[in-house]
Amino acid sequence: MVARLLLARHGQTEWHAENRYAGSSDVALTEEGLRQAGALAEFAAAAGPTAVFCSPQSRARRTAEPSAEALGLPLRVVDELREVHFGLLEGRTRDELAATDPDAVARFLADPATGAFPGSEPPGDAAARGAKALRGIAAEVPGETVLVVAHNTLIRLTLCALLGIPLETYRTVFPRLDNAAVTEIAIDGTRTGLLRLNQQAGTRYWAP
Repeated sequence: MVARLLLARHGQTEWHAENRYAGSSDVALTEEGLRQAGALAEFAAAAGPTAVFCSPQSRARRTAEPSAEALGLPLRVVDELREVHFGLLEGRTRDELAATDPDAVARFLADPATGAFPGSEPPGDAAARGAKALRGIAAEVPGETVLVVAHNTLIRLTLCALLGIPLETYRTVFPRLDNAAVTEIAIDGTRTGLLRLNQQAGTRYWAP
């Protein structure tokens, strides 16, 4: 039976205003991020997922908590949903890195899969663990709809792996996922369908 997964990026963090790469760093939500978490909870209440999963990082947990509370469900943490580590770029902006290592930025912009920043988690590894995690969740909840709160780069790479899209195009095919926006997929074994992309949590839920 097909499982439907509502994939949501966490709410806005303190580093978003500067476009600073958080990755594996633990960064708190802003007041706007907390508001977005509340909007996601309203969306979830209308959608009626039967389970709520999230990344272990605090920004994802704090975003998912209001939804779990609104639904009266436990929050289920999945370590494999953590964000990609960005190596040399971790905690920095691209402009800051370009000032000291412009070649690293140029390689990334040319091909973010093979040109990942030095010391970062290989994008292929991140995509594989994300796909494995989502397929595992789907196998647990056949025929159900669940909410999964994770991260911008991890979700985009995972979508490429699940949908058969070349990883090197993840930044152009999926330019960004908005904070607390929902992307819905249907998983049936090894088959995956994209049902909606980047729907704002503040908008009305509609059943596909």
